[in-house]
Order: sequence, then C-alpha cells, then structure tokens
Amino acid sequence: MSRIGKQSIAVPTGVKVAVNASSRTVSLTGPKGATSFTYQPQVCVAYDDKSKSIACTLDDPSRIDEGNRRALWGTTRSVINKMVAGVATGYSRKLEVIGVGWTAKVQGKKLVLTIGFCNPIELAIPATVTVTIENNTMVTVAGVDAQQVGAFASLIRSQRKPEPYNGKGIKYIDEVIQRKKGKAFGA
Repeated sequence: MSRIGKQSIAVPTGVKVAVNASSRTVSLTGPKGATSFTYQPQVCVAYDDKSKSIACTLDDPSRIDEGNRRALWGTTRSVINKMVAGVATGYSRKLEVIGVGWTAKVQGKKLVLTIGFCNPIELAIPATVTVTIENNTMVTVAGVDAQQVGAFASLIRSQRKPEPYNGKGIKYIDEVIQRKKGKAFGA
C-alpha cells in the first residue's frame, strides 16, 4: 500500500472540485484561480461531496506491485493535494536583487532586470504567474501552480546568481550566502 496515496485530501471551503472519469481529469477552482490535471489510467480519483474530500485509489488493487503503479498512486495524490493548496492559498517566492544600481521592474508582460550587464535582461512572464516589485529590488513571484512559480523564480535567479565575495546577485529572500574572504594584502 502507498502510505501517501491512501490518505484522503481535505478540500477547504470555497474550492470547487470537478472529476471527469472518462477523460481522467480533475479540475479545481478556488479564490486564487483555477487549475486542472490529467491523471494516469492506473489510478482512480473520486470526490465525496458529503465529506468534502478527494480519494485516490488504484484501478486494480490486486496488481499493486506491477511496474510503477504504487508510485503513480502516491504521485497523483501529491499533485492533487498541491493543486488544492494552490487554488485555496496560492504559492509565492520572493527574490532580492543585491548590487549597486541593480533594479527590477515590470513593463507590460515582461520583467526587466538591470543587473550589471551592458543591456537590461527581459524575461517574458508566464500567463499563470504574477510578478510584483517592491522598492525596485524585491521581486515576488506568485501563482496557483507551485511548479511554474518555482521554475520562473529559478529562471530569474539564474540570470545573475549571488557570488560569495561581495554578495552581489539575485537570491531568494530566505537564502543564506556563505561569504568568503578576499585576498589579504601585506603580512
């Protein structure tokens, strides 16, 4: 048995669930947005309106050890659980731009980073993600899908990773940069 897959998912109030067994899709709508997921044919997903919970089961429990059925079962449950949390509360990542004269700003559907190169870097903001800027140096990436929020935050950070000597670069707000000493002159 999958320890994760057999746990039911509690659905908070304000979140609407639609499970379509024929097309194997789960659609969720909540205060932060809407999302959907197509699950594998080895897994069955059912929504109980009375107890406000989603349950994932295998289509044939007697064949539990064949291939990766148990892994698909747990993965499907985890993905749906993240979707419920995303439409209910949302996900966000904060980044900080550190450097003299380095800034970030949103122009239309692009994020423009001025980070010490001769030309500013322009990144297209995905449709499912929102980006806000505070004080020209604090970038907040928010959205319903944790994977897309994390991927775009990682793309922003990869444009100028923090360096250990001066601490300049783009870093996550909770990231700790191990600082190194520079060269020591004189003896």
